[in-house]
Amino acid sequence: MKNAVMPYVVNVSGAVILRTNPDSGKKEIFATRRGYGNYKGFWEFPGGKIEPGESPEECVVREIREELTAGISIIKKLGTVDYDYPEFHLTMHCFLCSVITGRLELLEHDEGRWLDAASLMSVEWLPADIMILEPVKKELD
Repeated sequence: MKNAVMPYVVNVSGAVILRTNPDSGKKEIFATRRGYGNYKGFWEFPGGKIEPGESPEECVVREIREELTAGISIIKKLGTVDYDYPEFHLTMHCFLCSVITGRLELLEHDEGRWLDAASLMSVEWLPADIMILEPVKKELD
């Protein structure tokens, strides 16, 4: 029997930031485009790696403060995605959130966009993020 190689596991939290557009009254979520790495140009929900001793909830609040300079409040957990990329296995905890302090300012991504239900598929999502879009669509309807 060959020795099984354990895949490299990455545990992250992602924020599905929700707002109601002040002009149209439609619900929208915030998506960000990666400006670096193997998946540069793909769209994702902002967030990042969970640090040792940190809960997924603490992580998502910290990451949005670090990446987008805003304070958020978690509304609820939308789900957990497990996805095998060629290089690693991703476990992503996804939270529906709202901005409570500051405004979203891109520090790590090269573009950000508010998307409503009709425009949700207008960007090229990372494969793992596609897996959470069904619950996201329900929040936008």
